[in-house]
Amino acid sequence: MVVNRPSIIVYTDHPDEDLLKEVLAGIEEEGVLYQVSERNGDLDTLAFEAAAESMLGSGIGILGNRMAMQMQRLPKGHNVFELDSPRFWQCRNLGANSARAIKKMPFRPLYG
Repeated sequence: MVVNRPSIIVYTDHPDEDLLKEVLAGIEEEGVLYQVSERNGDLDTLAFEAAAESMLGSGIGILGNRMAMQMQRLPKGHNVFELDSPRFWQCRNLGANSARAIKKMPFRPLYG
């Protein structure tokens, strides 16, 4: 029997492994589970499908060194956050923000 646990879904397509680790660390810091799967697709599709398939309604797409956070009821392409060649602290905060959206907590800064 397969049991899906409530978790943030992260879909990746040839991700930068160091950036991915930081995103996952940010999710872990907030005490939320995650699932990572390799998929093919553009950034908007990865983020949209991740959010759509997450029981928690929050998903992240990572394509190379680009990433986006999406929520379940938002239209495709209307990402909550999108980063291009981010720094490690931005990746960690993006992961934390995906969990904070579920917990209805204020977001951590991503810019500046």
